[in-house]
Amino acid sequence: MDQEILNSYSRINHLNVSRETFLDFENYISMIIEKNKKINIISQNTASKKAIIDRHIIDSAQIIDFVDLKSNTTTDLGSGGGMPGIIVAIILKNMKNNMNVHLYEKSHHKSHFLREVSKKLNLNTKVFKKNIFETKNLETGTIMSRAFKPMPVVLDLVYENFSKYKNLIFFMGKSGKKIFENSKKKWVMEYVVKKSLTNEDSFLINIKKIKKKN
Repeated sequence: MDQEILNSYSRINHLNVSRETFLDFENYISMIIEKNKKINIISQNTASKKAIIDRHIIDSAQIIDFVDLKSNTTTDLGSGGGMPGIIVAIILKNMKNNMNVHLYEKSHHKSHFLREVSKKLNLNTKVFKKNIFETKNLETGTIMSRAFKPMPVVLDLVYENFSKYKNLIFFMGKSGKKIFENSKKKWVMEYVVKKSLTNEDSFLINIKKIKKKN
């Protein structure tokens, strides 16, 4: 494999990501760039190959250590173009882990794109073209939320609509600290915070349990 390609992903080498994974990432990026000419899979501001790697691939891949690998499923809320759900599915495939990744995306065009990617890359995913807010009694392992809805909205969604889950991963940006502190006024949470690999102002939160305060 081209050394330049390997260098592009150097920040996630510690995750023991295989060369086959990098090849799948490259194919996925090509599909995003091609589809983005017709519909907005991702913002045009981050549609260059370098930006996709830095802002989307690496950002999404870094959560693999938080994903509960013993569960039968993991769920991506509002998957959009597939970050982080498709990225996690690619890594799981090359780890020989058969967990099914559930991708919730109500947009017809984006959900169709997710199916195209999954078929081409032979990923173990299931795409749900529906509004997850209207789906009750959900059960899963890890729940992932990246650029979906504000943290308070997602916490309410998980509390009301999921009857069983292992953990909940949030991607938090510049204003994330204030949002998180405000959320803790309403919720009791058992959590771990991890600094983001892609932005010094960003961080990840891995929440094991949530309970509403009285």
